[in-house]
Amino acid sequence: MAEPWTGGSFGSRAECVLAPNANLMTLDGTNTWVLRETPSSRSVVVDPGPLDPGHLDRVRSVAGDVAAVLLTHGHLDHSEAARAFAESVGCGVRALDPAWRLGSEGLHDGDVVAVDGLEVHVVGTPGHTSDSLSFVLPQEQAVLTGDTVLGRGTTVVAHPDGKLGAYLSSLERLHALASARSVTSVWPGHGPVIDDALGALDHYLSHRAQRLDQVRAALADLGPSATAREVVEHVYTDVDPVLWGAAELSVRAQLDYLRG
Repeated sequence: MAEPWTGGSFGSRAECVLAPNANLMTLDGTNTWVLRETPSSRSVVVDPGPLDPGHLDRVRSVAGDVAAVLLTHGHLDHSEAARAFAESVGCGVRALDPAWRLGSEGLHDGDVVAVDGLEVHVVGTPGHTSDSLSFVLPQEQAVLTGDTVLGRGTTVVAHPDGKLGAYLSSLERLHALASARSVTSVWPGHGPVIDDALGALDHYLSHRAQRLDQVRAALADLGPSATAREVVEHVYTDVDPVLWGAAELSVRAQLDYLRG
C-alpha cells in the first residue's frame, strides 16, 4: 500500500501545502505549491485549493509576502480559494481563463513569471480541461502539472471541455521536455512528487494508447453506436466501479476522438 502523501519541501525553491480535501478524485487532497527563490524572497502560490480557512492560514504562514497566485486550471479543488486568498495577501490571480483572474494579467503559453530571481515558465497543456497549464521551474528541472499528470494513477479527460487529441499532444510536449532533460521531476496537483518524469510520461502515453485500443475493441464487440457507459462497463473492469462516472468522461472523450 502506498505511503500517505503529506506534502513538504522539494528542491530549494518549493513547499507543498496539502489541502484537507482528500477523496477518490483528489487522492490525498489538492497540492498547493509555494515557490520562491530564497527564504527571504516574495513567493508565488500555485493552486490555493478549496475555500478552507485552516488550509489558507497554513498557506499564508508558509508563503509570507505573496507576489502572485497562479492557477493550473479552473476546477474548484484547485481554484475555489484563489480570489479570497489573493485578496487577503494583496496580490492578483493569473490564469488562462479570464473568469478566474484577479487583476489585468492573464497567463498564456510561453509566458515567464519572474519574481525576485525565481522563474516560472508557462507551458500550455490543454486536454484535462481546455484551460490547463503546466509550470516549469528551470532551476529545479521540475514541472508543476496540475491534473495533467498525477502523482498516482492517471487523470480524467473531462469531456466535453477536455479533448483527448489535445491531451495526447500535451503529454507529447511534456515528454519532449523530459527527454531533453529540461525537466526530470513532476510536481503534480494531487499525489506525491514523481522523481522520474520521463518514466511517468512514458507510462501515461502507453496507458492512453492501450485504453484507445481497448475502446476500439469494445466498439467492435458492442457495435459502433455503443454508449459511453456500455464501453466503460466493457473496458474498465480493472477500475473500482465507484470511479466509473469519471471513467465515462474519459470514454466520451475517447469516442469523440475515434469517431472524429
